[in-house]
Amino acid sequence: MNKFSPNTSALMQTSSNVLTMLTTEVSSSTSSETVAVQNGDAEITDPEPDPLDKLRTECWERLNQSTTQYEAGKYCPGTFDGWLCWPDTPAGKTAYERCPEFIVGFDPARYAHKECEINGEWYKHPLTNRSWSNYTTCVNIEDLEWQSSVNLIYEIGYGISLVAILLSLAILCYFKSLKCARITLHMNLFSSFAANNSLWLVWYLVVVPNHDIVKSSPPPCVGLHIVLHYFLLTNYSWMLCEGFYLHTVLVSAFISEKKLVKWLIAFGWGSPAIVIMVYGLVRGLIGTAQENTHCWMDDKNYRAILVVPVCISIFLNLLFLCNIVRVVLLKLKAPASLQNSCGPSRPVIQAFRATLLLVPLLGLQYIVTPFHPDPGHPLEHTYEVISAFTASFQGLCVATLFCFCNGEVIAQVKRRWRTAFLSNRPRANSYTATQVSFVRCGPTLPGEEKV
Repeated sequence: MNKFSPNTSALMQTSSNVLTMLTTEVSSSTSSETVAVQNGDAEITDPEPDPLDKLRTECWERLNQSTTQYEAGKYCPGTFDGWLCWPDTPAGKTAYERCPEFIVGFDPARYAHKECEINGEWYKHPLTNRSWSNYTTCVNIEDLEWQSSVNLIYEIGYGISLVAILLSLAILCYFKSLKCARITLHMNLFSSFAANNSLWLVWYLVVVPNHDIVKSSPPPCVGLHIVLHYFLLTNYSWMLCEGFYLHTVLVSAFISEKKLVKWLIAFGWGSPAIVIMVYGLVRGLIGTAQENTHCWMDDKNYRAILVVPVCISIFLNLLFLCNIVRVVLLKLKAPASLQNSCGPSRPVIQAFRATLLLVPLLGLQYIVTPFHPDPGHPLEHTYEVISAFTASFQGLCVATLFCFCNGEVIAQVKRRWRTAFLSNRPRANSYTATQVSFVRCGPTLPGEEKV
């Protein structure tokens, strides 16, 4: 997805594991399925079923149609290694083929090669003693290292954001005096970000580095992809709930906040569920086998199902905020007597400012999405870094604007600090001397001093 989720860099990081596999294992996973073409006949030594049957069949047809004839023992017979079809190659020569497009992280513009030795046999890897095709040249090492650095930004960003969000939730749960409709919405927003950041960390630290999981694409991995994108959608649905709540409180004179919060909770968690169900059904029923590989990382053909609702959410929030600005300005221009009676409260104004700052931040990656630089463009790396920061540090921004910079939260923390630490200081004994003066009318009696 074009920075709706950082799948592009995840795909590239997976390619590093493919590269490691290629340098230590036999990339020709079906080397026993050698297609020996002799006198126009193709011989299959191992007819086990394979998901790449179509490619294998095309390879047989290509080899059978070959008109080149070599002397027996002086060439390596054509073969299908599981990824590419290699033609008959003279002994001592090297065959070259375009890198496969369906392998994660491979550059189709590059070439893989397979060496035919002098004895008329394909080169065998010394570690496995099996026929080996060299696909290490299919990966752009410099770009791979760059994408690994981008992935590191995501991991650090999501980690810091998760800590900040969990700390915010702990603060809001601890101070019971902060309980109100607005704080309830904040806590749901924080919960959404906490779940989303946690799942992204699992994705980057567990799924992406494990080539076997990515290659086999087991149901739990696909399930993680779906659940992860569900919570990604809830981030934006809850931002819409925040904007709608502020709009309703400021614009509507009489509103039951209790009922409003219930409806917003249902919308904030329910609407993304509908979208993600549509997304999962469409991909599961319509998606091809190639599109649904690698834990559904490649979602370019289904991106609109997820992006369109998010863009609508951001657009509606901007409309709400524009109307809120209009209402606030009208109330601030009203006479002082009316401002005190109908003006917005300070906490509401603070929440409005936080939302006003946060919505453009959350939507920044969508604003620049249409201007994604082409591969190799000088601004491509800059774009990827900005996208990585805006996507992974969103949780930190949410926690900072709605909790750490919240006046009510700061006041409660200060009060608690004074109560817990300043009140426990040892007090020095103090005495108060009181002087009393008596004024007597008349002479002083004997034995009485005048005070």
